[in-house]
Amino acid sequence: MQYLVTGYDYTDKDAINRRLSVREAHMAGVEAAVATGQFLYGLALLNEAEKMIGSILVVNYSTREELDAWLAIEPYVTGKVWERIEVVPCRVAPIFMK
Repeated sequence: MQYLVTGYDYTDKDAINRRLSVREAHMAGVEAAVATGQFLYGLALLNEAEKMIGSILVVNYSTREELDAWLAIEPYVTGKVWERIEVVPCRVAPIFMK
């Protein structure tokens, strides 16, 4: 099952420092998840000033429970980068999966 995961960043003054402190661990996890087919796409959410305000991920997990287990250890969650997370089941059109 594919899911659209939208993580909205905290907005406090230390939010960017928390993001930067766990970014390397986050990206290592992304790289591993891409290799297993669990991570399909990722985007940065920007405001009008092109400041990062969150992330959008399209992931592929067999169950919602597997997705939740990943979120429980995702550095942007444990490192308090994402303040709010929305998860919606989705399906990537086949043309984009080539």
